[in-house]
Amino acid sequence: MPKVVELTTRLDCNPDEIWARVQTSQVLQHITAPILRFVPIDKDGFPEVWRAGEYRAQMYLFGLVPMGWQAIAISFPDSEGSTRFLRDNGYSPMIKRWDHWIMIAPTADGAATQYTDRVTVDAGMLTPLIAMFAKAFYGHRQRRWRGLVKSNFAALNG
Repeated sequence: MPKVVELTTRLDCNPDEIWARVQTSQVLQHITAPILRFVPIDKDGFPEVWRAGEYRAQMYLFGLVPMGWQAIAISFPDSEGSTRFLRDNGYSPMIKRWDHWIMIAPTADGAATQYTDRVTVDAGMLTPLIAMFAKAFYGHRQRRWRGLVKSNFAALNG
């Protein structure tokens, strides 16, 4: 039975800036480190800016332990009001469904961004374990996002 994990954080940055950054493969690599490292299987690598389509990557836990390949299946569902979406409807041999939605919206006061990760996981009998990992992983990603914003994205410029 699939499980849903959802975490939300406030990013003290304009939603347009966050939206532009979330669409880059550079940010994916930064916010997932050091827990996961994604190495593109395609010899051309990941695009600088994600386009709708499927990309395959080898995944490494802590940058060293091979975890097999993962499909990153990017789409951009229509906005709902001021909320924008990036969807990765991914999968792998171990995980039948890793349906990750990133939601970017202005905070109620309009002064910052409400950033939400919501993932639906289906990994058969491993689903509870994978969902626990997802909760910790997305918590880590959101901490990395807050650090990026606080540093004015300095880690991406060097």
